[in-house]
Amino acid sequence: MQQKKIPMRQCLGCREHKAKRDLIRVVRSPEGVISLDFRGKAPGRGAYVCPQPDCLKKAIRARAIERALDCAIPPEVYEQLEKQMEAGE
Repeated sequence: MQQKKIPMRQCLGCREHKAKRDLIRVVRSPEGVISLDFRGKAPGRGAYVCPQPDCLKKAIRARAIERALDCAIPPEVYEQLEKQMEAGE
């Protein structure tokens, strides 16, 4: 019997490849709303970061999330993402 393949994704902060379920998905919905998706099921374009606030800060500094989601992200959205991450742990 063959083992089920584990989907891997790259963290935008530390750039390490990890199992998809170990990462938090930042998603841009079809309406253009940006939020954190802890279950990984929300519709829209996704980018992944580790659950550590450091990785989110690195990704913000490098503008990696903006590039991955292909849109400009206002600073208040980043603040909301940081709050969501702290509350989600």
